[in-house]
Formats: sequence, C-alpha cells, structure tokens
Amino acid sequence: MSFEITGRLTEKFETQQISERFQKREFVLEIKESSSGGMEFIDYIKFQATQDKCSLLDNIQVNDQVKVSFNLRGRKWEKEGRVSYFTNLDAWRIEKSQSGETSVAGADNSNASPGDAPFPSAPPETDSGFDDLPF
Repeated sequence: MSFEITGRLTEKFETQQISERFQKREFVLEIKESSSGGMEFIDYIKFQATQDKCSLLDNIQVNDQVKVSFNLRGRKWEKEGRVSYFTNLDAWRIEKSQSGETSVAGADNSNASPGDAPFPSAPPETDSGFDDLPF
C-alpha cells in the first residue's frame, strides 16, 4: 500500500548498518491537524528508509517541510508460541515541500494491477531477507 504525507522533519538519525547486506535510517515527522472545533492535534510519526534510500535524507534539514511517499508494511513474528505483529512505514521518496500545510493521501491498491498503482515510481515490494525485529 502506498501513501503520501506532508509534515515537518523533527528528527533524523544516522544510518544504521544492521547486517552486511542491510542498512536503515529512521526519521520523525511532526504532523499537525486541526479539528473543526479549533483544537489542534500533533502526531510524531517515525519512518524508515532502507538500503540506497537512506541517502534521501542527506539534503533535508531538521525543521524542513517535506512530503514523504511511503509503503505501509506489516509482519507477523512467532517465537516460543508467542505471536507479535510489527508495522513499518518504509519511505521511498522524500521531497522538500513549499507549503506549511499537513496532508495525508493514500490508496489501497491491493486489488489493483501494477499499471494502476498511484505511485508508479515506487520500488517493487520485495522481501530483503532481513528480519528487523527488536529482539
């Protein structure tokens, strides 16, 4: 599933070399939304960029407004009879945004053919063979 979101970059972390063949870089966006009643809600959302996409953050500075294109990925993990679920937001494009507005756009393209994908420049969803579980 591909999505886009616009917000302010609040943190970017160094690239982590997880294994010989896998690296990732995490970053956080601040997303502000206002309700019709005038209340403001702020979310801090952590994303990750992997492999060659880690360099996408090199020219982006903290406090820049950015538009992030990302895939929503979920995994099931079982150990000793216990099941856990993990969700990752995998960024594949990061662009500086001119507006200060926050926006979220997404498409559930699970029933679409590859030619119908809303973001044709998205990399194919392949399993890197790496299981990035925290334990």
